[in-house]
Amino acid sequence: MVSEMIIDHREKAFALLKADAEKILRLIQVQMDNLTMPQCPLYEEVLDTQMFGLSREIDFAVRLGLVDEISGKELMDSLERQLSALHEASLRK
Repeated sequence: MVSEMIIDHREKAFALLKADAEKILRLIQVQMDNLTMPQCPLYEEVLDTQMFGLSREIDFAVRLGLVDEISGKELMDSLERQLSALHEASLRK
């Protein structure tokens, strides 16, 4: 029973982190589509702030033992690749 609770907490923690990463991706996509260009300081500020916040969330979850360090790094890397692809696509417009 205890091990099931631990697994459940870990799954929930990772799901929450993944949802936050998806929110950042959507936020940046909306900003790029409707509001500003990637060269705008506002865009860079929002991106930097959001990415820093997510990295701190992941670090906290890792320190609690809810997420392993490799999974947290993979989540950040995946988000960075997706954001890079969005940036490249916006430059081609």
